[in-house]
Amino acid sequence: MTYTSLNFIIFLCVSVLVYFLFPLKKYRWTVLLAASYFFYLFIGYKYVAFILFTTISTYLIARWLNSISVKSKKTIKAHKQDWDKDTKKKYKNNIKIKKRLVMALDLVLNFGILAFLKYYNFFAGSINDLLNGFGADVSVPALGLVLPLGISFYTFQSMGYIVDVYREKTEAEKNPFKFALFVSFFPQIVQGPISIYDQLAHQLYEPHSFDFTRFKYGVELIIWGFFKKLVIADRAVIAINAVTDNYNIYSGTTLTFTILLYALQLYADFSGGIDISRGVAQIFGIDMMENFRRPYFSKDINEYWRRWHISLGGWFKNYLFYPVAMSELFINTSKKMKNSRFGKTKAGAHIAKVFPTSVASFLVFFIVGIWHGASWKYVGFGLWNGGIIMLSVLMKPVFEWTIAKLHINAKSALYTLFQILRTFLVVLVGYVFDVAPSFMQAMHTFKAFFVSQSFSAGWSEISELGLGKKDYLVILGGAFLIFVISVIQERNSKTTIREMLDRKPFILKWLVLFVGIMTIIIFGIYGSGYNAADFVYMQF
Repeated sequence: MTYTSLNFIIFLCVSVLVYFLFPLKKYRWTVLLAASYFFYLFIGYKYVAFILFTTISTYLIARWLNSISVKSKKTIKAHKQDWDKDTKKKYKNNIKIKKRLVMALDLVLNFGILAFLKYYNFFAGSINDLLNGFGADVSVPALGLVLPLGISFYTFQSMGYIVDVYREKTEAEKNPFKFALFVSFFPQIVQGPISIYDQLAHQLYEPHSFDFTRFKYGVELIIWGFFKKLVIADRAVIAINAVTDNYNIYSGTTLTFTILLYALQLYADFSGGIDISRGVAQIFGIDMMENFRRPYFSKDINEYWRRWHISLGGWFKNYLFYPVAMSELFINTSKKMKNSRFGKTKAGAHIAKVFPTSVASFLVFFIVGIWHGASWKYVGFGLWNGGIIMLSVLMKPVFEWTIAKLHINAKSALYTLFQILRTFLVVLVGYVFDVAPSFMQAMHTFKAFFVSQSFSAGWSEISELGLGKKDYLVILGGAFLIFVISVIQERNSKTTIREMLDRKPFILKWLVLFVGIMTIIIFGIYGSGYNAADFVYMQF
């Protein structure tokens, strides 16, 4: 039951009806909980034990953390008169250590399960390759492990919650069933967004009444998501899969075309899925966070990652980047560099200043690369993005000096276009690691870009990738439509396309919706004998 299936549409309609007709408004959240577990069991009943373990362990440990905080505050208040400053400080430090250990227990348990399921076979294979290289007659056995549906997303979301409880930013949820809904809410379980408890939870538990405007906006967002997924992404993936199935036989021209096509397919697939998720939630009266903000208009790679998969970037920023960059080790290292002979130079002073943020950024994006998959090619993906971001931070004064020396108007439209194209090229290099079946084949692709470009051979190969001229015209038309809408949205960032459409005459706005639905019906890739492609980020 994928988001684009008839089964899901029927399931959604029934869930919406039951939710808004449920007589006990205060307990409407129970309908969402029942729907979420029905959805999860329907798709992946074999793995429900994993989401239950994360839910129960995180709920109990959060309550434990909360009780430690409450008791410690009572103790400090009780000893306010008889404890001196040092005694109070020592007690607080002991409590902090205790809370860290309790939090670490939940992090190790749940991230440990995720890491084992996702990376055991990768490490086993790498160790075996190493042992075979030394001629050892032993091997680490591979296991038939399969990732449960949505495990990365609900694990990250739950671990963000436990860290917030530890920081006392969030109070631990008392009702275990309400917390179970936060972990399993069905619109976001497949591919996010990764929500923050304080932003999402209260919306899940509030008794929403039916609102036609919200219903209409939600349906429009779902239709837009269906268009991107069924008309563009699922059509483009046919050609991409044809190339990856026989990767080494194609010319550099075909591989270049495939990377460009993948940039469109990935964006249409992932953003389309998120649009469906957010549209479904909006029908129920729930606003989930935005996960895309026109990333291909970014002027540098840092901005790109702030616009792409915003919820994942926000998670890493809050729970990894800041703790690392602001850690005692990094701060002390930065101070030592400033006070050194090298730190007294202009270049050294800058490097010492940005050392914590640059290294923390590299670490974050290296981990982001590994998160994308258990393969050396994703290690390469992480190294590329982390290296570019770290280099951009370290070299910022050089870039600014070059712009000044060349008398470039950094605010001109031409220079902005150059920045966007430069950033897109950097992103495309990273996509090579996504598309190539392995790290070595990614290296082969980079070589092919320069030594095996042949437009005649490329055109012949592209015409035999399972798509006809009409298909490529549909993809091109879809890409153009996304581009036009993105430009409009970029220039009017304070309002949505749906709100703009709502202000148009009645006939025009319903004509647009009718054309959109008919386009999906006529040009969408679905139907008997077609095996719909999974959303790309389901595998992560």
